[in-house]
Amino acid sequence: MNSDPTTKVIASGEREVFARFVNGFFSPVSSLLDDDSVSEVLINGPRRIFVERKGKLCPVDVHFESDEQLQCALRSVAQFLGRTLDADNPILEGRLPDGSRLQAILSPLSEGGACVAIRKHQTDSLSFEQLIKFGSVTPKQCAIIEECVRGKMNILVSGGTGSGKTSLLRCVASLIDRSERIVTIEDARELALRHPHVVSLEARPQDARGRGRVSIGDLFIATLRLRPDRIVIGELRGAEALDLIQAMTSGHGGCLSTVHASTPLDALRRLETMALYRGLDLPLAALRSQVASAVNVILQIERCSDGRRQLASIARVCPLDERGGYQVEILSEAQKKRPQLSSLEEPNERR
Repeated sequence: MNSDPTTKVIASGEREVFARFVNGFFSPVSSLLDDDSVSEVLINGPRRIFVERKGKLCPVDVHFESDEQLQCALRSVAQFLGRTLDADNPILEGRLPDGSRLQAILSPLSEGGACVAIRKHQTDSLSFEQLIKFGSVTPKQCAIIEECVRGKMNILVSGGTGSGKTSLLRCVASLIDRSERIVTIEDARELALRHPHVVSLEARPQDARGRGRVSIGDLFIATLRLRPDRIVIGELRGAEALDLIQAMTSGHGGCLSTVHASTPLDALRRLETMALYRGLDLPLAALRSQVASAVNVILQIERCSDGRRQLASIARVCPLDERGGYQVEILSEAQKKRPQLSSLEEPNERR
């Protein structure tokens, strides 16, 4: 299913027109969008614009003439994407012609003018050799991850927004044997795996009339009939987590995905919470048992204060404790200063 997540499939000719419109209407920041050193452009109203370079945010001396000019640019993007952006529909999520992801919120929901975040599409795939050189991972961590992938363990990459979860997931997936068939499922296509046998599926939101929605959960159910050796979900956000948990515990080994969480234990709790979104009358003890059985390894990544992304820990998921709580065993941990207060430690996290 190769539908665009913004509900409208843009033909190549239309895409060229779209690109010219973007460059025209976003002319104040077009140079930033073309700058390879910039990973994200953040617009906080027409006159407060920041960029992210090497993980650090800094202001730039460019601006839009007015909030009206900025909103005009956003409405033009929405028109090409087949979306409506107005007072009744003040939030826009979509992709620019180069694949960059755009999120916008209009005023007055956003004080001081429209708020826009453009995360640029990364075309270069990092390797573990590069991550070692950057200090993001250690050779020992790479060896552990490679062993986990080869053993077809189910792996979650956990971290905060902008911590590099997708980049690490792409690196982990690059270790999959080239003889295996991979099916990827994403909200917006970002993984772009360099593998000889990849089927890339993309979810689709509903249109302005509330029709045509295809969720990650819908695609996941269909994927199970596509004979996948590996299933890679770009990010778990909702009730599809229960489908993944059930697949992991029913013979589909080697699944990979990412989740927003600050620790390995929080990743398991968040997975549990998302599974409950399905609304099934499932006993909590049974769900927790499935979660602990489904996920084998959690890669916890974080963004350091200096802007560096770092694999903070690799955790093996253990069986539930006698009280039915989650337990993890830390297999590898990055060297860093740790709090001295024992009360800050997770009670069920083995060191």
